[in-house]
Amino acid sequence: MARPLPPPPLNDAPLAPGLYVVATPIGNLRDITLRALDVLSAVDLVLAEDTRVSGKLLSVFGLKAKLERYDEHAAERTRPKALAVLAQGGRVALVSDAGTPLISDPGYRLVREAAAAGHAVYPIPGASALLAGLSVAGLPTDRFLFAGFPPPKSAARRTFLEELAGQRATLVFFEGGSRLAASLTDMAAVLGDREAVVARELTKLHETVVRGPLSQLAADPQFAAPKGEIVVLVAPGRETAATAADADAALTDALTRLRPAEAASEVAKALGLPRRDLYRRAMELKR
Repeated sequence: MARPLPPPPLNDAPLAPGLYVVATPIGNLRDITLRALDVLSAVDLVLAEDTRVSGKLLSVFGLKAKLERYDEHAAERTRPKALAVLAQGGRVALVSDAGTPLISDPGYRLVREAAAAGHAVYPIPGASALLAGLSVAGLPTDRFLFAGFPPPKSAARRTFLEELAGQRATLVFFEGGSRLAASLTDMAAVLGDREAVVARELTKLHETVVRGPLSQLAADPQFAAPKGEIVVLVAPGRETAATAADADAALTDALTRLRPAEAASEVAKALGLPRRDLYRRAMELKR
């Protein structure tokens, strides 16, 4: 049986009143931050997605706190209690089962209402499966889109993926093990056979990061029904050069609102085509 980790010395400075959005480890408990421990040791109330999970985390570090369940089922009941504590000058922490709260977890309404009521809201950053997956994927990170969990049924999932197909960004999904193979198959069919990464059990004992084309990952037997938390990352689609028909359509639309020179500038920026050629064509279309 693993021995509890010794807690580090805590910060003795008083904790200001407000709502604290606290990231917790996604696997390895040593990823907790010193600031998170300071906050969790001093707040008046901890809102937890699952009080059992958060209770074990607090126990490992020798911390005690009043816990209230805050998930999609209990949020409406618990939120007024939290806002009442804040209204009395108290300190409330929001945590999820693992990682950074609000990333595919409940909580944004609490943050919004707390801020609207004039209470301070503090981010206590730390572990995030989304960012951990991006950091090891080897895919472009200058622009990415987090799409959360795809719909569970194939038809709805394909429609959902079609809406993302044109994004010029790395796509990031969370997925459950029982649906992983089916999701990868639908991604290959809708998005094309793009490079992708499946990252499973990040920071845990059985951490796995596998890279390859979507079709190859979909056929990989280890992803038939794996256990654990899974992040799927898909490379951006390749840009296709605009055609003459694309340019004419864009110019025709722009000319209903703008003069030829302005229309040419707008379409050149949008399609990446030479402005001089577009201006000449705009004049032809105008005549």
